[in-house]
Amino acid sequence: MSDMDNSIHLKAPDCWVNDPNGFICYKGEYHLFYQCFPYAPHWGRMHWGHAVSRDLTNWEHKGIALYPSKTDDRSGCFSGSAVEHDGKMYLFYTGVNYAKEDPENINVCLNDEFSSAQLMITSGDGYSFDNLNDKNTVIPPIESPEIGCKQNTRDPKIWRGKNAWYMVLGSTVNQCGRMLFYRSYDLKSWEYINFCEKENFGWMWECPDYFETDGLKVAVFSPMGFLNDGKGYDSAAVCMLVDFDESSCTMNLPDKYQFFDYGLDLYAPQSTMDENGKRVIIAWVRMPEAVNGKWNGMFCIPRIAEVKNGHIYFRPHPNVTKRFSKKITSVSEAGGSGYQIRMELRNGESINIGGYVISREADKIFTDRSAVFAGHDEIRCRFETPVIKEGFYLEIYVDSNLIEVYINHGEYVLSNVVYSLSDKIDGKDYELYTTVD
Repeated sequence: MSDMDNSIHLKAPDCWVNDPNGFICYKGEYHLFYQCFPYAPHWGRMHWGHAVSRDLTNWEHKGIALYPSKTDDRSGCFSGSAVEHDGKMYLFYTGVNYAKEDPENINVCLNDEFSSAQLMITSGDGYSFDNLNDKNTVIPPIESPEIGCKQNTRDPKIWRGKNAWYMVLGSTVNQCGRMLFYRSYDLKSWEYINFCEKENFGWMWECPDYFETDGLKVAVFSPMGFLNDGKGYDSAAVCMLVDFDESSCTMNLPDKYQFFDYGLDLYAPQSTMDENGKRVIIAWVRMPEAVNGKWNGMFCIPRIAEVKNGHIYFRPHPNVTKRFSKKITSVSEAGGSGYQIRMELRNGESINIGGYVISREADKIFTDRSAVFAGHDEIRCRFETPVIKEGFYLEIYVDSNLIEVYINHGEYVLSNVVYSLSDKIDGKDYELYTTVD
């Protein structure tokens, strides 16, 4: 199967990408910015790439939106978010300044000697950004160690509350991850209000997000050092239902949590509202190896977040689902557009998709990518969900380098990076579909 284009999964444009940033529906279009090192397919001094879609499919890359240009972001424009106010787009992001660069690679910091500040830039059309004259530091590096960390405070997510704007940042104090909450009445002056933390839940919390859906409050964040099982990717994206009081910015976190995705490859989810008022969320797909030595990193299918019976569901956005309406009889008919499998999977049954095995035992879904992930023994190859409660239905989206398994319309999702998939499918009673324009 050939590489899939950007019609469903947005992929790196012959370089490195990671966290989604500035995800917003603005003036009738969806804008997705993203962490980007535009010069090579590996991590480096961060810029913001930019892609646009009218329907959350058919993404088009628009080049570099933000690049280092100020003292506070000279070493990189790191993650952040977007809001609209009075017709303008406001981008907030973390600027990083290395105190000591690696003399052999100035895009890398030595000894974690750097500072982080929060910056803002605006645009009247969502496409034009004046990196030289329109950047402003709105929160300088934190100097109070009891509040947060001067180095590791980052990833501003902004939302409009009842009477003010609010920002949440990820941070750490005494090797305990936390969120910091700020308030503003004009998007320019920000006041620190409160924090929340949870012991034994990672040493640093990246990419925090907060939203309400179905009348309930949801927090999503990515604690670093959370898994600690000796494998690569010890950080994971988690989500949970929370209590949040806006007036005091008091957030209470429960003991119960879910992984955003049980394949554990997805990271740094960011959400926004779609054109119909639904909460849609997208995440970076971590890849240990560049594809064809050219590009590294992509994004999952945009997912609708819903809450039912105290459980958070993530299902493919309807705009994606309706694209897969052409029934086919073989994988070869899909060409480079990828394909979808619909089926029921009961206990004791399995399906082998080009070397990627999905099975069900004891009412759990298991995946094994060992045969299509060779050479990466340091990273997990076998995964499982919690006990499935709602049925047997699977909706599986297959791309050359990513397989997303949606269980019972989003009860759980399990997505994995793969390499060297074949076109052979070994299973029974499944249907194949591919995309139509």
